[in-house]
Amino acid sequence: MALGEQRTLGAVMRGLRSRKGWTLREMSQHSGIPMSTLSKVEHDRLTLTYDKLLQLSARLNIRMSDLFAEAEAPPAAGTVPTGRRSLGTLEQSVHVNTPNYDYHYLCTELRRKRMIPCITQVRAKSLTEFGELVRHAGEEFIYVVAGRISVHTEFYDPVTLEVGQFIYIDSSMGHAYLAGEGCDEALVMAVMSSADESLMSELINLHGERAQEAERVVTPARRRIRKKSEKEVA
Repeated sequence: MALGEQRTLGAVMRGLRSRKGWTLREMSQHSGIPMSTLSKVEHDRLTLTYDKLLQLSARLNIRMSDLFAEAEAPPAAGTVPTGRRSLGTLEQSVHVNTPNYDYHYLCTELRRKRMIPCITQVRAKSLTEFGELVRHAGEEFIYVVAGRISVHTEFYDPVTLEVGQFIYIDSSMGHAYLAGEGCDEALVMAVMSSADESLMSELINLHGERAQEAERVVTPARRRIRKKSEKEVA
């Protein structure tokens, strides 16, 4: 598969609309997402935030993970090589934004992967800001590309990783990656692995739960700030 043929979110959206026989206007009416936004997504000039992906999934009654892979499943793995491979660039990744991280999922056209590769921007600077430690099935490998991170796990003391350093952990152990001292944010390469083929769905659902938790915390604070501003104006 050539680089230009990489299955991006835009390609998945075009395929979905084509299978349903909808015009762009009809897709907009069914999904509740403006035509201009859908057009940019389909032409790979814009990605969708997590809340928009969630809205799309709910409105069209499809699984969130289906937005990250082509509709056709690959041949079952066996003694004969499947010959699967994926080439791409960061611009062709699927971007998911959460309060603590910006995820750029790679090779999303391949379904039922044993590994989930991802480029991640780490923003949270403290456990108070991060919230409860994350847990999910499988194992993961983290390599620091830029900046510095502090790795917190439930069974070990925190460790600081610099550029070029890495860590491999059991993902079912509570864990959090924070931007290290002196860094506004850090960039890491992550690879999550599991024998469970639903790992991608589990990760996406986890993003949603974290985003909802953050919204419950942030919204009251925003209201307090708004009320304070209104009093000052009055």
